[in-house]
Amino acid sequence: MIPASEDFDGTWPFAPHYCEAAGFRQHYIDEGAGRPVVLLHGQPTWGYIWRRFVGPLAATHRVIVPDHMGFGKSETPADRTYTLRTHVENLTALIDSLDLRDITLVMQDWGGPIGVGYAVRNPERVHGVVLMNTVFGYGVAGRRDLPNPLETPWFRWIREGMESGRTEAVLSQLGSTILSVMQIVGLERLDRVDPTFIRAYAAPFQTPADCRGAIDFPLDLALGRIRDFVREGAAGVPALRDKPAIMIEGMLDRAIPAALAIADFKGIWPNAPVIEVPGAGHYIQEDAPEVVVPVVQGFLGLVG
Repeated sequence: MIPASEDFDGTWPFAPHYCEAAGFRQHYIDEGAGRPVVLLHGQPTWGYIWRRFVGPLAATHRVIVPDHMGFGKSETPADRTYTLRTHVENLTALIDSLDLRDITLVMQDWGGPIGVGYAVRNPERVHGVVLMNTVFGYGVAGRRDLPNPLETPWFRWIREGMESGRTEAVLSQLGSTILSVMQIVGLERLDRVDPTFIRAYAAPFQTPADCRGAIDFPLDLALGRIRDFVREGAAGVPALRDKPAIMIEGMLDRAIPAALAIADFKGIWPNAPVIEVPGAGHYIQEDAPEVVVPVVQGFLGLVG
């Protein structure tokens, strides 16, 4: 767990807050005022990936950026299960403790399934949806004409290394392998990587025990553990179809096929905009912040 006061050479200058409503010490930042915007990170990142978004969005909105259990400045408890169900329960506890309503969810990677898992169970609290290099999970049910996410470079690497033990060996040493792992998933702009970048993303993962959350995220999909939980939320999808939504997609994603992500989004919001970013990969917040931040600002300006 990263110390509360660590600001990574001034690149993360936001006051830390902690919530224990979910039974562990969960870190989040809370900046600005107005209608709440909740920014949800994925694997193996933490709230730091949203650092360029916080200031601009907080000029008009209340911006909440949580670190999921096992990531960033949040605790990595040894006695908890790290599944999609658990992460959604944790997010629900945080949102309830802050009494957030009319929320715009901004989601990338596993932030998508976590945020969607919350949204389909609490549609009355959701005002709008922004998806980036993730899937909504309900828009392509039954289709067989789209790429299989388990056949992407990232998930092939996960599956091929499970039997040999390579997957767990590499992911349990993220303190030293973080950049290599992010490249496999889809980090394109290596010219923007500097020592502070590497130190910030490696910081939560100093021991194998610290890496538990990062190990379990991809296994949750590869082993099919999320299936029942996702199905349980399907009844909440119709209530979200009329919510404002936008997708911003880095087209060089090596974890989630862009064609699949876009089709899934269009299956729920056929008339909503999709912004394709050709030179960006899975970590679009790092690859193209100069494109993505203004798009999110514009969306928030339109929907309030």
